[in-house]
Amino acid sequence: MRLQHKIALITGAGSGIGKTTALRFAEEGAVVIINDVDQDKGMAAAAQINEQGGSAHFIYADVTAPDSVKAMVEEAIARYGRIDVLFNNAGISGVGLLHEIEPDTWERIMDVNINGVYLVSKYVLPYMMEQGSGSIINMSSCVAEIGLAKRASYAATKGAVLAMTKSMQVDYAPYGIRVNALLPGTIFTPFVEQYLNNAYDDPELAIASIKTRQLSGELGLPEDVANAALFLASDEARFIMGSPLYIDGGVVFGKNA
Repeated sequence: MRLQHKIALITGAGSGIGKTTALRFAEEGAVVIINDVDQDKGMAAAAQINEQGGSAHFIYADVTAPDSVKAMVEEAIARYGRIDVLFNNAGISGVGLLHEIEPDTWERIMDVNINGVYLVSKYVLPYMMEQGSGSIINMSSCVAEIGLAKRASYAATKGAVLAMTKSMQVDYAPYGIRVNALLPGTIFTPFVEQYLNNAYDDPELAIASIKTRQLSGELGLPEDVANAALFLASDEARFIMGSPLYIDGGVVFGKNA
């Protein structure tokens, strides 16, 4: 019960890594606030946790809309009185050569992946500062550290999130707040599976190719990221501050001969 008595807010928690992390946090005793723009998926995730004996509550909010985010945080505080853990997980992918990406697509990726982290953190931080504690986990990616074909837009956002994390840590350490980043490799979520099915004539061949990037020879699972988030959220990580945590199967620091 590593998160017993802690209140955790997870954005984009209706599916994929966010939902898996919400389930994992609840197993470890956290009260989980599920956020998503998909109300049906968000409510289903919260219901699943409650049915399994955990404690969860869904709050709709669009992480790119200041008024929506502010209302979500105020509702969470009114209901629970505090937020101990914030996992800025909500994000979207971006694929394509830079010169082929339309400005509105570029702006949307920037808005969700960067402003979504900024806005939710902006409205949660004053409460964490007042209580003198908190753990913020920002979702970056291993593509913040490496070059990957047709990922310029996505890489730009995840590099920004990593840089933001380090500066946030300097600013909020005096308030007892830890800020760290997760840098996953390719994680086999339903979203990734759908993308592979839509983008490739032979999805199995694409998966085999992606596996060669990683020393593990396998794709990661949502549970791999959820367990890393759990560690950073818990008091076991009390001395980890401003750090990137790689969950990439050896993409960044390894190279097969």
